Order: sequence, then structure tokens, then C-alpha cells
Amino acid sequence: MSNILILAFLFFAGCLIGWGIEVIFRRFEPNNKARKWINPGFLIGPYLPLYGFGLCTLYLLAGLEKFIHTDNTALQKFILFLLMAIAMTVIELIAGEIFIVKMHVKLWDYTGNKFNYKGIICPLYSLIWAALGAVYYFFIHPYILDALNWLANNLAFSFFIGFFYGVFAIDLFYSLKLAEKIKTFAEENDMVIRYEEFKRHIRESSEERKEKYRFMLSMGSGARLGEHLKKYRDKQREEQRGHRLNDFISKIKKSDT
Repeated sequence: MSNILILAFLFFAGCLIGWGIEVIFRRFEPNNKARKWINPGFLIGPYLPLYGFGLCTLYLLAGLEKFIHTDNTALQKFILFLLMAIAMTVIELIAGEIFIVKMHVKLWDYTGNKFNYKGIICPLYSLIWAALGAVYYFFIHPYILDALNWLANNLAFSFFIGFFYGVFAIDLFYSLKLAEKIKTFAEENDMVIRYEEFKRHIRESSEERKEKYRFMLSMGSGARLGEHLKKYRDKQREEQRGHRLNDFISKIKKSDT
């Protein structure tokens, strides 16, 4: 089987598995006291590209184990999991920086954790990545190898992978159009939009109005998106006055736009 097809399958699997992990995690995280289901990430559908890239990276790094020359098996595994943690942290850093600088959007926020950098990476989550790397190595990697062997003998399954990428491309195009509108608003108001907080704001607004909240299409139409953004901006102004605003959002224009 070609390496391209292997990585395409791993990205597909990682996106779906990662989305499932994040949905469960966000359901029970401390900030979600109401235990609401939250659709994580930047895209609409059930996939998170960060985990897709992550799974591909873990797969490639697992293959480097034989190049870690030491007679101490425990040390060999420690070095491997450390490399996995570093690689995943770098992926997180690059993705976080791109969205903050280019899109004025912060997809996740570790500001409350010690020694964080811009709220996009921190030691705690690097440690979590190391733990997930260990879980992957011991409990997932052997089955992925079996899955790849099965895929090599059942190439018709590649049709479903192709279908996934078709839907993924449409979703990406639609989500980037929404992100462009959010970016324009954020630039006009000197803001960085904390994406998950913004989605929570939309959910709360929908519940206050007794409107149906759409799990997948939470942003709504262009007109509704603009309305939600203005209300979110006003909420940030109130938090700024009360000195409760995230330090990374350094200023908000006083004049309405």
C-alpha cells in the first residue's frame, strides 16, 4: 500500500476519533457546568484536523523507535513518548498561531493554566499529549497496523475515505467563509475571538430566546452571525471594564461598528 493512502486513512481515522474524544471531554469539563453537548473545533462536521495530523505524526514517530539506541527499554519508551509530546505540542503551537495571527481566532484557550504561551500551549497539555502518545503506542498502534493490512486487501474501502475527503473539502470551504466574516469583525474591533467561548455564547443566547440550538450549524446565517458577534463584543467590553477579560484581548474599540 502506498504511503499516501496510509496517511490518508490515518488522517481520516484521527479526525473522527479526535472529535469523539473532544465531544466527551467538553461534556464533562469544569466550565461546562450544565453538561451540554458541544461540537468542538473549527469545522461543522464530526472531525478535528488537529487530531488527524496528530495521528499521522504518532504513527510516523512510532516507526522511529528502532533508531533510539539504548539497552534500557523503559528509557527507550520514555524518549519516544517525549518526542511524541514535543511533536504534538509543536503542531498545537503552529495551528494556534496561524489562527490567532491570520484569522484573529483562538480555537482553544489554556490561559488559566500555569506557564502557558498565549493560551495555546502549556506544560499540562504537553504532559497529556505524552500520556496520549503512550496510550496510542500500547493500545492503538498494533490495531492500526492490522487495519492497514485489512485496507490493503480491501481497497474498495478507499471509496469511503474518498467520500470523507469530499465532504471534508466542502465543510472546509464553508467554514473558511464563516471564519473570514469573523476575522473581518475581529479586525474592525481589535479583538481575538475565543471560538469555544463564542459558541457557548451563541448557545446561551439561543436558550434565552427559547430558540432551537443547532449542534452542527451553531453559527447560523450571515445575518445571525453578525448579531451574535456584536453581542459577544459587548460582553467582552463588560468583562474588560470588570477586569475579567482575557489578557490576550488587549483592546476593544469604544465606538460601535
